[in-house]
Amino acid sequence: MKESEDKFFREISDILGHARDRAGKAINLVMVYSYFEVGKRIAEEEQNGDVRAKYGIHLIQDLSDYLTHHVGNGFSVTNLKQMRQFYLTYAQDQIGQTLSDQFKDLPAVSTGRKFVLSWSHYLKLMRIDDVNERHFYEIEAAKNNWSLRELNRQYDSGLYERLALSTDIEGMRKLAEKGQIIERSSDAVKDPYVLEFLGMEEKASYSESDLESHLIDNLQKFLLELGAGYTFVARQKRFTFHEDHFRVDLVFYNRLMQCFVLFDLKIGKLKHQDLGQMQMYVNYYDRYEKQDYENPTIGVLLCQDKDDAMVDLTLPEDSNIYASKYQLYLPDKEQLKKKLQQWTKELEGGENE
Repeated sequence: MKESEDKFFREISDILGHARDRAGKAINLVMVYSYFEVGKRIAEEEQNGDVRAKYGIHLIQDLSDYLTHHVGNGFSVTNLKQMRQFYLTYAQDQIGQTLSDQFKDLPAVSTGRKFVLSWSHYLKLMRIDDVNERHFYEIEAAKNNWSLRELNRQYDSGLYERLALSTDIEGMRKLAEKGQIIERSSDAVKDPYVLEFLGMEEKASYSESDLESHLIDNLQKFLLELGAGYTFVARQKRFTFHEDHFRVDLVFYNRLMQCFVLFDLKIGKLKHQDLGQMQMYVNYYDRYEKQDYENPTIGVLLCQDKDDAMVDLTLPEDSNIYASKYQLYLPDKEQLKKKLQQWTKELEGGENE
């Protein structure tokens, strides 16, 4: 009887816990929508005739005093200015219409725009000047249910720039309109992977098993870095072929691609023998583990350094094997931005020829 009561109590507790979470999210969304309308009214009032010359300089301060007295705390001059900036940032956001299409069940503000994240998220997003980059992070945060901390981490790791640098002009447009779309095996792989969350020093001496252990200890963060659709399957997955034993360092499954993704960890520079070994692992999984309804296995060699020319020469063009570098520190975001700007100019120049 006690066991059945405990099960019943847990079920009721879960129901109330989920309801509380939904209520909290609903309240946060109501605040966001309200702040947009407040920001709109402030912007309109400031632009009304000669209001700026006559009393515009005192408008927000006077409004702050009034709201604090009649409504309560939370309406400082700084907060009201943020609401105004929120409206100014998103009022003319035409690209945001695609976000509205993806969340049809949410209401829209007067401009037709919809909002799906918390106010704290939008305070971060408003500081991103590039509208394409800003919209990408908004979509990804919504799709992946990123906390503010996770959003900050993905932004600091240059996720948008890393993905954009691996695609073409049309792919960059899709990033801004739909976020990361997993359609091909290459879409599920990044280069480089940023592993600063491991807390390992770049120049420290460590082995492949040390790297593997740190990745397992930080599996949740590693899954976040891997991207959408990944689930963990096994560590040091053993298989036997003709009485020889082999072990795959890390095995994942991508639900969006419906395929296994094998990771082999390499310290130092990648060798052509490493590529051959991964080819064998992938072939084994395709022949003996993959089901008929699943897609071909993807192999990723995670290495400190590589020779791209050697990789291209070794692997066939239709290979499902990728060599990706990893780094143990956050990249220089400004350098990534400059590299992306140069890359974009080159792509656009090629299109115009």
